[in-house]
Amino acid sequence: MTKKFNNIEHIFFDLDHTLWDFDLNSKLAYKQIFEEHQLTLELDKFIEIYEPLNLQFWRMFRENKISKENLRYQRLKTAFDTCNYAVEDEKIHLFADLYMEYLPKYNHLFEGCLELLDQLHGTYRLHLITNGFNGVQQNKIKNSGLEKYFDVVLTAEAAGMKKPAPEIFHKALQMADAKVANSLMIGDSYEADIKGAQSIGLSTIWFQIKDEVVTEDEICVRHLRDIYPLLS
Repeated sequence: MTKKFNNIEHIFFDLDHTLWDFDLNSKLAYKQIFEEHQLTLELDKFIEIYEPLNLQFWRMFRENKISKENLRYQRLKTAFDTCNYAVEDEKIHLFADLYMEYLPKYNHLFEGCLELLDQLHGTYRLHLITNGFNGVQQNKIKNSGLEKYFDVVLTAEAAGMKKPAPEIFHKALQMADAKVANSLMIGDSYEADIKGAQSIGLSTIWFQIKDEVVTEDEICVRHLRDIYPLLS
């Protein structure tokens, strides 16, 4: 936590789980679906099962082992099956579509997000690199009031590749007219954001929202408010 970042001009952020509170907004989207369709399964039980499964399927998607459509279907199908709650395939496909429609309507940000962006904006050029789907991510950014802060927004879908692939970081740097030496990546995923960025030589700050082992040389924060002092 003592390291200071010098000569930084460009800061690249991840979106979900870093600025945008994905877990909370996701739960609210499912709450709306459960209420509208009168599902008797306890929402908290479903979410407890669903969240780790979603991360598992996203990892498979990131590694190109499953398709976008398979990700959307399997995370729901597997969660309902694990809860021993029968839902026909037609409904699962409907819920998957509704989830993608409802998710960007809920726009809770992590505590200190806007304050941090206000501090950084104007001094640094800010950008986003996200593995999320193009339309959904654009709606999240717009609806949550984040649009004005970012110059470059690169989704994996638009880039044709996903973090941690080195190419997506190179593409983002090129779009931003930035260099490795004057850029910084901030994200929550150690594998996708931190190791991916470090693989091309980028400096990183790991926004650690879960208890994970941290190596001694890793710069990490537990609150967004702790980022600015590392830069100033």
